Formats: sequence, C-alpha cells, structure tokens
Amino acid sequence: MDESPILATVESPEPYSAEQEEPFFEPEEEEVFLRPSGGFWAIGGRLTWVAALVLTVSAFTDWYAGSGSPGPTISVIGWHTGALGKLIFFIGLVLLALAIAREAGYELPPSIPESLVVIALGSLATIFVLIRLISIPDSIQPGAGRGIGIWISLLASLAIIVAGLLRASEEL
Repeated sequence: MDESPILATVESPEPYSAEQEEPFFEPEEEEVFLRPSGGFWAIGGRLTWVAALVLTVSAFTDWYAGSGSPGPTISVIGWHTGALGKLIFFIGLVLLALAIAREAGYELPPSIPESLVVIALGSLATIFVLIRLISIPDSIQPGAGRGIGIWISLLASLAIIVAGLLRASEEL
C-alpha cells in the first residue's frame, strides 16, 4: 500500500461574494423618554435672554420719581443710582452674552452647568435690586418715591432665576 498523503479541497456549495449583505442584528431597544426640543420645555432658554434684555434695558428706566412742591417732576434712572445700578446693567449684559454664545454654538465646560450660572447671576441681580428698593440713595430728593423701572428690574431678575431653574430641569 502506498502511503502518500491525500490532499483534498473542500468548497462550500455557495461561495461568499462581496455583494451579499451581512446579517443585520438589531440591538435591544431601551425605552428612552426624550423631551421635545420646542414648546414648554425650551422656555428656559427663551426666558433667559428675554429677561436678560429687560434687565439690561431697565437700568435706563426711572427707578425713583418725585416732584418737589414748587419744582418740576424729577426722575432718576437706575444707572445714576450708584454702583449697584451699573452692576445690574452689566449682569444683564453678561447674561445676554451667555445666551448669544449658546445660540452661536459655544457652551460652557460640562463642569460648570449653564443653568447654575444663570441662577447665580439672577440671584445677584435680585439682591442688588432689593438693596436699591429698600435703601434709597441719599442723593435722591426726600420726596421721591420708587418708580416703575425698579419694579421692572425686580421682576426681570426674578424671571432670570426662574429661567435658570427651567434650564436646570431641561438638563436633567
């Protein structure tokens, strides 16, 4: 008997061609609740820039108004009430810049939540407005009362806090 090795070739009945599609396995889907990008849930972003714009402009509205008995009616804008009026204006500008930067695609680092920054700046603006609401500067005439502008500033600063809280709920 001859002991030579036998070589055999084995072919599959249908060779694999590159045109055939690979089998598609669909992964198990998890139910994920996604909030819609518009509507009520996106109101935090809109409220932020609207309230920031109102806060910025309100620094140029009448915070104190009154009339002397023989003289004309006077009005003192927030810008002229000292450093706090100017700080409120600049807080509004920073919030506007933050909103514009976000719309342009720039975001804060993930370690600094934007909603927290909005809440902190809104709280700071609220404190500054409350100080001016309670303590009328000495340079204002004694007969002058609070004007509509300081109330608008207070509402805008409170709206910024609410906007920050709404944005925090969006981030969750």
